[in-house]
Amino acid sequence: MRFEQALRLSIYLGHADVAHGRALSAEILRRAHQAGLRGATTLQGIAGFGLSGMIHTTPIWGLVDRTPITVYLVDAPERIRGFVAQLEDVGAQCRIVCDEVTLAV
Repeated sequence: MRFEQALRLSIYLGHADVAHGRALSAEILRRAHQAGLRGATTLQGIAGFGLSGMIHTTPIWGLVDRTPITVYLVDAPERIRGFVAQLEDVGAQCRIVCDEVTLAV
């Protein structure tokens, strides 16, 4: 096994966030797949809060689901940096964090 440096992009958004007629998380995954990134995972949280400062939990009576979603993307630093430019039109709807990681390959 060997190790290589990579970047992990963590994109924090809400379940109800939409871009171009589809769930924002699905739109980000679609773009990452089209860009040929090495890996992507979407996780749904139980509760959280963000820009609004309001705590969002799973809705009880069919109200809008605003629970948190996190999309993780991992690839070589130059590929992640290049992909971030593809998020310009949706970046205001989410928080994006980029950190260095070491991959075991």
